[in-house]
Amino acid sequence: MSATPIHRPDAPGGRPKLARILDGVPPWLRGFLPAPMGASATERLRGCCGALAGLLLTALICSRMAGGSASLPMLIAPLGASAVLLFAVPASPLAQPWSIIGGNTLSALVGVTCAQWIPDPLLAAPLAGALAIGAMFALRCLHPPGGAIALTAVLGGPAVTAAGYHFALAPVGLNSMVLLLAALAFNNATRRPYPHPRPLAQPNPHHTGDRSPTARLGIAAEDLDAVLREHDQLLDIARDDLEELLQGAEMHAYRRRFGRIICADIMSRDVITVRFGTPLQEGWALLRRHDIRALPVTDPDRRVIGMVSDADFMKNPELDRHDGLGGRFHRLIRRARILQADRPEVVGQIMSGGIRTVSESTHIAELVPLMADAGLRHIAVVDGEQRLSGIISQADLIAALYRGGLDAAPATRLTAA
Repeated sequence: MSATPIHRPDAPGGRPKLARILDGVPPWLRGFLPAPMGASATERLRGCCGALAGLLLTALICSRMAGGSASLPMLIAPLGASAVLLFAVPASPLAQPWSIIGGNTLSALVGVTCAQWIPDPLLAAPLAGALAIGAMFALRCLHPPGGAIALTAVLGGPAVTAAGYHFALAPVGLNSMVLLLAALAFNNATRRPYPHPRPLAQPNPHHTGDRSPTARLGIAAEDLDAVLREHDQLLDIARDDLEELLQGAEMHAYRRRFGRIICADIMSRDVITVRFGTPLQEGWALLRRHDIRALPVTDPDRRVIGMVSDADFMKNPELDRHDGLGGRFHRLIRRARILQADRPEVVGQIMSGGIRTVSESTHIAELVPLMADAGLRHIAVVDGEQRLSGIISQADLIAALYRGGLDAAPATRLTAA
């Protein structure tokens, strides 16, 4: 029996031509070559248009406010570098609002101070740049154009020198504020959130001290913090964004590990549903008859508007349950009157609205954090028209992961061999 050939990435025919050419270049020389750009053409065009709009708006507003009588230029050159950050890489920690306002204004103050206290510009300028960087580090507003503004305050000529500390307010502070407002408007109008949001940690749904299930294996937050401390260099990416990228890489690895298993492959298609106006007794009877734990609530077009679970029914004191211990327990709660006095009558009054749905083509790996970390027990699956097409329970996901692991094991052993 002939052996199946295994593709090796380091084989001469399996690597890009440029990569093979670079093999002969000394490592120190490769650092001079530009790194690949990951941004799409649309993203690059958006950065160019944003910089054009932001700088043009800043120049017009600041010139109008000066009334054409100011001796200082009302649009300073270092602001072009600020525009690169605000519109081309708005997710950078160096491009956030406090960085541009605090970094530029603080650097201008440092530069003016050095210009007034040190007569020799050749000494004042380097010292201004160094002190500006130290001050921005101390106040957590590091902004690269600030270094250029510090030098401008020293070397800008007689008009800048005569302005003194007023230079830090106008044009520096005014330019920075107007450009920031332009970035806020433009980035959010083009559906690129700014300021860059910091992802919130997923809380433990059980409100205990344990980590979320997906955080107990793989890369933990403590691992990332330890590596960053060992690296001991400032990275132009937020720590939370770096953690999110690593989690995304793990998700891609899961997809490769389990193949192309999507929600449509594992979902239950014969879904028992209820409407908003379904009586509570009828909904409870459906749960018991089919031995299920949740019912999607749909509108007449079969679009999901909520989910009602057995836990939602148990919170309702008006259901008449004749199921042994459960019924006695429920009657005890009713007599104690520890629940609300309102008496819901239909499913829509006790359902959970605004529920998370997934599409039929969603990979099952994306369900893991939803069920393991967010605590969802059931997830509704919708088609291309957002109509209910199935439902996936935790049991369905566990079975799929188990089956996928068994199927992937032989291929893993073959590759290792």
